[in-house]
Amino acid sequence: MNTKQLRQKILDLAICGKLVPQDPNDEPASMLLERIQEEKKRLVREKIIKQAKNTAYSMKKDYYSQHQKLPIGWELCSLGDVCLDFQYGTSQKSDKSGEIAVLRMGNLQNGEVDYTDLAFSSDEGDIEKYLLNEGELLFNRTNSPEWVGKTSIYRGDIPAIFAGYIIRVAPIFIDPHYLNYAMNSDYHRAMCQQAKTDGVNQSNINAQKLSRFVYPLPPLAEQHRIVAAIISTFAIIDEIERNKADLQAAVTAAKQKILSLAVQGKLVPQDPNDEPAEAILTRIATKKERLLKDGKMRKGKKTNNSINEEDTKNHFIPSGWALARLEGICQLITDGTHQTPKYADDGFIFLSSKNVKSGKIDWDNVMYTPQELHDVLYARLAPEIGDVLLAKNGTTGFAAVVDRDCIFDIYVSLALIRTFKEEISPQFLRHIISSEVVQSHFRGNLKGIGVPNLHLEHIRSAIIPVCSLAEQHRIVEAVELAFEQLDIISKSLS
Repeated sequence: MNTKQLRQKILDLAICGKLVPQDPNDEPASMLLERIQEEKKRLVREKIIKQAKNTAYSMKKDYYSQHQKLPIGWELCSLGDVCLDFQYGTSQKSDKSGEIAVLRMGNLQNGEVDYTDLAFSSDEGDIEKYLLNEGELLFNRTNSPEWVGKTSIYRGDIPAIFAGYIIRVAPIFIDPHYLNYAMNSDYHRAMCQQAKTDGVNQSNINAQKLSRFVYPLPPLAEQHRIVAAIISTFAIIDEIERNKADLQAAVTAAKQKILSLAVQGKLVPQDPNDEPAEAILTRIATKKERLLKDGKMRKGKKTNNSINEEDTKNHFIPSGWALARLEGICQLITDGTHQTPKYADDGFIFLSSKNVKSGKIDWDNVMYTPQELHDVLYARLAPEIGDVLLAKNGTTGFAAVVDRDCIFDIYVSLALIRTFKEEISPQFLRHIISSEVVQSHFRGNLKGIGVPNLHLEHIRSAIIPVCSLAEQHRIVEAVELAFEQLDIISKSLS
């Protein structure tokens, strides 16, 4: 169940008059509009507000007019018809502390004000001019094309003013909660896309355009019924989402539990006829010596491959298994180019850490490098099918096995790990790397400020449990069968 789409469907029904029944005894919206206009005229006469420019709606061909028929008692109106104020926020720079909170565009989330990341002001003039009143709406006038126009209602939880990229919308005599729901509907998003002016990576909707946005206005009594119905329905959806989140967390925990059992030799039964892991490690050491002697393998930086008692305290393995440093069981552990890549519209596939986040390589969203850069990169490192790619920059720790026999290059955000495939299954290694015991080693060695970075030396020094190749294959089969079932559950929650 897509709960986001369900919320939007409810809002769509609400502004079409299909969420709650109409009551013929309700005072029609036309009379409400007359009262609003009389009140605005009074406020102008008393010089409390300025005479507004003509806000008669001009979007005669808006979505609502084309596709919906107004219910009896409803009216189409512009925002300017039902609001007193469209004011830009303060242009003063905010501080980390101060007398009053300054709400910014990041504080407008899903129709509500999020108070978790606040800026502050102590400017008395700004506080007097921009102090918010309960029930006013905050419209994000400048943002990315996707997010421009997001709107939240201010419920008066804490005293606050608002920043310059926000427009204060002050409704009069109508239910502000109804207007907030209308301004979080897909219908509102369509108007934002129609009205916005696009710049470089930013879009803008000014107050004059906003005042001419058109909305269906129900009778006031029906507005209250609509708001009550939405609150009640959204509460049910919130509970569904909490349950979904709990189930998603359970799925994630179940996967880690499966991997934990795998690295302890408890996921599948051992076979006493299997070859002991020590024999595998001995053969790998012999192969590495031969490759070094023949010049077919580069000697890496000096790494301490010994394992002491302190190193093994978090590893519990059965008889016949062994522990080894990752470097000790691989013929190659390196990273991609440190050069700033030159991207092209086509050419040679270029992978970065974002392409391995799902545990599989995302071949559909790749970048490309031109011939001249590829020639330099591929001469140094030619990835092969069966290599393991590990994200070492940004969101670290994700691993995937190269499952396509094609020519491609990698960026420095990826480490390439090449096993002796006839001794260590790449899929087995990928699952072991994804286990908590290895991931905790990675997390404990992250470097860098802002963007975390995993150095090759800490990848090479990770301790890996090793078992017979036959058991590796049994473990991979069991893990992937269990993960397949868990993924079905996970997809059903989306």
